[in-house]
Amino acid sequence: MTVTDRNAPARWTAVEDDEDTDDGLPLSMRLSIADTLTLSNATCGFLAVYFTTTGVLIPHLTNSGDAGVVRNNAATAVLLMLLASVFDLCDGLVARKLRASPMGAELDNLSDLISFGLAPAYFVLVWGMVVGDIHEPLSALAATVVLLAVVLRLARFSCVTMPDGVFQGMPSPFGALTVVSIVLLELPFTPTLLAIVGVAWLMVSRVEYPKPRGPLAAAMLAWIVLSMALLTGWAFDAPGGLLMLQTGCALQLVLGAVIPLFAMARRVYAFRDNRREARAGIEP
Repeated sequence: MTVTDRNAPARWTAVEDDEDTDDGLPLSMRLSIADTLTLSNATCGFLAVYFTTTGVLIPHLTNSGDAGVVRNNAATAVLLMLLASVFDLCDGLVARKLRASPMGAELDNLSDLISFGLAPAYFVLVWGMVVGDIHEPLSALAATVVLLAVVLRLARFSCVTMPDGVFQGMPSPFGALTVVSIVLLELPFTPTLLAIVGVAWLMVSRVEYPKPRGPLAAAMLAWIVLSMALLTGWAFDAPGGLLMLQTGCALQLVLGAVIPLFAMARRVYAFRDNRREARAGIEP
């Protein structure tokens, strides 16, 4: 369940002018193919909220629906978040290859806020309500922390320039899917709450995460497809489906902790190389 942001401002090619086109619309109001993918991202996020409400929250409040139906709807909500991350990954690639509209970066931030801010935060809130009334206030607080972390993460991304190839803080799609993985692991309430808050902190931290390019992007896409398969097996109660799902969720948490270590190691090696070159330059 791994994916990263893709709304790097450099990849959005500005339109040369705002002249009217043959259909009467100014170029600034025309949607590109990348914009369509971005809107698909937002649609998936909204539908994830819908299935979380109708398939998990309402059955809990009305004491209706069996466990299998609730499990299917919860899996559908998470699958939609995964699909949103696929659209989020692909629209950046498309925008770099084809002409993109001036609205691209703004649409991307707004869509990410829905799919990777509102949807996972709402998932956490509903989880707290299902777990028990005494935990509902704390889960609501954790959900608010997640949502605000994504808001700050996206705002900072638009304002701060980072070295090429890295993000500052855990990217919002990655963080959203990590939060959902923590909930799906069904750990005790307190460790789950602390882990969720920890992920929110990582999203606004200065920890560096690599951008998905080349083989890394392909690996992330393969991981998302595998995660979808694990979720489907769990949803249909396949033999060993729960164990496979928990294994995938645990790996997502491990990736969240290990990936920034590689970026940190790269910085350490680069620092050592610079010092070595500096020493070599001053030696007679």
